[in-house]
Amino acid sequence: MSDYILLILGILLMILGIIGCLVPVLPGPPFSFLGLILLHLTRFGHSTNPVLTTQVLIILGAIAVIVTVLDYIVPVWGTKRFGGSKYGTRGATVGLIIGLFLGPLGIILGPLFGAFVGEMIFKDDISYAFKAGFGSLLGFLTGIGLKLAASFVMTFYFVREWIA
Repeated sequence: MSDYILLILGILLMILGIIGCLVPVLPGPPFSFLGLILLHLTRFGHSTNPVLTTQVLIILGAIAVIVTVLDYIVPVWGTKRFGGSKYGTRGATVGLIIGLFLGPLGIILGPLFGAFVGEMIFKDDISYAFKAGFGSLLGFLTGIGLKLAASFVMTFYFVREWIA
């Protein structure tokens, strides 16, 4: 009975992990990794041909940590790489927070507009502000892509081990 509870919790964590890749306040890859751990603790995670060996779990855990850390660094790097200042970085953060209340499109466009407004406050130059805002958006989308890739790999291993 406890195996089924852990399996259901693992499935829910895998779903939450993928959702967390798109919603910035939820750490997607760590949730996906916890789902893998829960599956590994059940009899479903110990088939005759185990896919989830300890080495694979350690590697996927490291990937979850690295991608989660990069998710905070890449948008700032994108803003700075495209010439943004601290105002653009802070504006992107504020735009992201406001965008959370505006749905998926707000989550994507919030950092762009936030960085744009921040740079306009810093330096009254539209092309400069747009370039920094675009860098923030590019960094944000790169972070989402990295998180989705990591969570999908973990979901693949979850399903493969569960069915094997």
